[in-house]
Amino acid sequence: MNLIVLALIIFGIAFLMTMTGRGGGNFYVLALVLSGLSMHTSASTGQFILFISSISATLIFGRGRLVEWKLVIIIGGLTAFSAFFGGFFAHYFTGKILKFIFSFFLLIAAFLMLRHVKDKKPLSVKKKYVWHIKSKKYEYAINLKIALPVILATGFGAGMVGVSGGSFLVPLMVLACGVPMNIAVGTSTTMVAGTALMGFIGHMVTGEIIPTNITLVLAGAGAIGGLLGGSFALKTKPAILKKLFAYTTLLASIIMIMNAILTK
Repeated sequence: MNLIVLALIIFGIAFLMTMTGRGGGNFYVLALVLSGLSMHTSASTGQFILFISSISATLIFGRGRLVEWKLVIIIGGLTAFSAFFGGFFAHYFTGKILKFIFSFFLLIAAFLMLRHVKDKKPLSVKKKYVWHIKSKKYEYAINLKIALPVILATGFGAGMVGVSGGSFLVPLMVLACGVPMNIAVGTSTTMVAGTALMGFIGHMVTGEIIPTNITLVLAGAGAIGGLLGGSFALKTKPAILKKLFAYTTLLASIIMIMNAILTK
């Protein structure tokens, strides 16, 4: 595949995925594999592009005060903890079964995000197991009895199928934690940047070689896509972001199902 065409594809992926807070690592890897790169090179290159595009978007979201750092630390830490156990138990399942499991959870996330959620009465701050978060723009309360089990399950599932978790972090924060969509997108993007960096370092430690000339061009395209995607997300209504997330998640699920069916 022509490098310019591939760079434009990476730019488009970065733009769309940044707007939804999903990261899009699976799309990067798919595009790189179809371009003729090996799976190992595609995985390591995809992680690097994902890190650069997510960091670029985080700069925009941070400036727009759409990153809730408390959630980054708490949810990021808990999902990383449970992801370890998901990865540990993953070897009990075949690759095809893991793909179907991943697709199943993607479908659930997509359909839940398409549902209209009625406004709920704010939780009482004095109520037990309620975490009250207040920032300059938003104020909301998280029911920990509901959120904690879902957070741990999200991390476990993400670790089992080997993804950054962006596809699950946004619905987790919006549906289980009551976080505004804009904050969820910005916060998820920041967490994805961290996991992508660790994944990239892991690939480098094993001695995998990345073709530098290709990587720099594609990372540059991803950075521009991340910056523009973050900028557009700041100006886009939460309801539209929610639908965009749902439809791109459905697309990712369909691609994964087809891949599982066609893989022997």
